[in-house]
Amino acid sequence: MNSRTPPGLPAFALMILLCAIWGFQQITIKIAMAGVSPVMQSGLRSLVGLALLTLWALWRGQSLLKHDGTLRMGLLAGFLFALEFVFIYVGLAHTTASRMIVFLYTAPCMTVLGLHWCVPGERLGPRHFAGIGLAFAGMAVGFLGGSGTEQSTWLGDLLGLLGAAGWAATTVLIRASALSKISATKVLWYQLAVSAIVMLPLSPLMGEAGIVSFAALTPPVLLALAYQGIIVAFASYLAWFWLLQRYVVGRMMVFSFLTPIFGVLFGVLFLGDPLTPSFLFAAACVAAGILLVNMPQKEKS
Repeated sequence: MNSRTPPGLPAFALMILLCAIWGFQQITIKIAMAGVSPVMQSGLRSLVGLALLTLWALWRGQSLLKHDGTLRMGLLAGFLFALEFVFIYVGLAHTTASRMIVFLYTAPCMTVLGLHWCVPGERLGPRHFAGIGLAFAGMAVGFLGGSGTEQSTWLGDLLGLLGAAGWAATTVLIRASALSKISATKVLWYQLAVSAIVMLPLSPLMGEAGIVSFAALTPPVLLALAYQGIIVAFASYLAWFWLLQRYVVGRMMVFSFLTPIFGVLFGVLFLGDPLTPSFLFAAACVAAGILLVNMPQKEKS
């Protein structure tokens, strides 16, 4: 039986935990930069997540190599996923973690625009347009209002937006193609496999140092890498897909506005990221925009 049930308190609690996990990821990327360069980090993250996901699928008896006509779209989804994280990881070398997550989380608003154009039945209403307008107004204020630091952050902010575009494109591709008809585990496997294959060799080609030195692999750096691979790329994504398969999606997506809020909070607490009035306004606009575009529709009586 494929019907989904309304989520209860345990599901809501798990969703809030996932938002906090995703909000903290940018902090761990910054911490790990002391020992591992950005693109190499992303490749290692995908490799660890891929290994754990493969073992989990084998334990569950799920076939990941079955011919189902999705290879081409799966490779494309994996490439877009890799591109998204190249933008995020490189961008974090040029902006703060707080700013990155706010610009990155314009992705849900970009996604609804893409679904409107590419997926029949995904029509936008006034509420969606209001949410998109709020998010992009926040983005503009974020760019124009200054970063509150001596170093310019515009390049990292721009890469965050490009990462958001890559994330939105991946989501739209999955929804609009045959990937929507296969298991979420296999879709994630495509993404992690392709991104690991692309990013690990891409790191030296970009002139990165890779692993700076063995002495630089301090406990905080190793814990930050483990967090990205084990907690985020494997455990949190599996938990998210489990929620999507079990519960009514719209009621879970409403909570995604918490992720940039958690990200800003963690950036201030752990990294001392500066807060300016314009940036706080931008973050509030993006969070409100996400909330508007993801609120479930009222059922017509």
